[in-house]
Amino acid sequence: MAGANSRDRQLRERAEAVIPGGMYGHQSVALLPDEYPQFFERGEGAHIWDADGKRYLDFMCAYGPNLFGYANPEIDAAFVRQLQAGDTLTGPTPLMVDLAEAFVGVVSHADWAMFCKNGTDATSMALVAARAHTKRKTVVRAKGAYHGAAAWCTPRPAGTIETDRAHQIFYDYNDVASLEAAVAQAGEDLACIFAAPFRHDAFIDQAEPDPAYARRARELCDATGALLVVDEVRAGFRLSRDCSWETIGVSPDLSTWGKAIANGHGLSALLGNHKARKAAASIYVTGSFWYQAAPMAASLETLRLIRETDYLERITVLGERLRSGLAERARAAGFGFRQTGPGTMPLFLFDDDPDLRKGFFFASEMLARGVYIHPWHNMFLCAAMTEADIDGALDAAEAAFGALKREAGGLAPVEKLAFLSAGAR
Repeated sequence: MAGANSRDRQLRERAEAVIPGGMYGHQSVALLPDEYPQFFERGEGAHIWDADGKRYLDFMCAYGPNLFGYANPEIDAAFVRQLQAGDTLTGPTPLMVDLAEAFVGVVSHADWAMFCKNGTDATSMALVAARAHTKRKTVVRAKGAYHGAAAWCTPRPAGTIETDRAHQIFYDYNDVASLEAAVAQAGEDLACIFAAPFRHDAFIDQAEPDPAYARRARELCDATGALLVVDEVRAGFRLSRDCSWETIGVSPDLSTWGKAIANGHGLSALLGNHKARKAAASIYVTGSFWYQAAPMAASLETLRLIRETDYLERITVLGERLRSGLAERARAAGFGFRQTGPGTMPLFLFDDDPDLRKGFFFASEMLARGVYIHPWHNMFLCAAMTEADIDGALDAAEAAFGALKREAGGLAPVEKLAFLSAGAR
């Protein structure tokens, strides 16, 4: 019998020869425990199978796109029907109009929609549209917030130059005084304020938006003529059937969407109100595959399921079941175990674990028991998960906490995350 992860290791060796670094971007496992597979063969419902055939309950949901389950039969059937009729054509199909109307009908602040492929496309379009609308340059955004991989916002600035990242002022999420200071610094050059639906930065506890902070962001934009942008790429339709900030009474001018809006098929969107319509029409943005019809068909079916099913209520209940069960098992094992963020998008961190050695060990033990979690990035629940899935994950966690209790005193530092401890000093 071949060794563990033998095919995955072979694929990594081949990838090293033909892909820079062997893998790149957010799906690289370079900063995950060594046992984590890099390559996967397939997904179905709430589960994925790696290249060696091992099955996992997947709490990453492809880093968010899986909302209704991998290979959802209704969504994929709509995709295939349109793929057979026509996908990438000389012009868009009527589905583009249908989908724009559907988004305007679902998202309260939206009067129009533009479609693209990735979250980075959508956030970059929002920035350009805001600058076109205001004829100003400066963007105010939260420290540590992720808005994509373009030169203006990438968290890894290798290859960028100072001018790529110019005209940006940063504030602390949820800190009204910090936000006000950033806006004051921008002065008459403020084009927009970018905000995430909640703080979902990597490596640190998540935080719900303070309504006072969200309201103040809206007030400052109204007072200065700037546009308020809420970046829903990661959280869209996992917290609400509307823009997330609508639940706290704040409507943005622009919102950016991606990941789950077509249940994993390649599509993202920029939505906006009438105020920003003329500016959005004036900018030049395009892509050879932005107008593909099959992902739009998948998105229309996804939006139908969002409107007509109780998916949101179900994943909310499952998230609370997971959260309470993990808290109980962590207490029983004697660990300080922090669960932050919405129950549908949880993050797990251990107390007294600056280099995540406990988190890495726990994640590896969960993986060995068929549950794929992430030690430092927020996770996701999907509508294909069941109570039995959650209960199985809790059984795995109980065993993983037990193993950690036995081994915690002898855990070595996680060398690949040494930068976390260095930053703390």
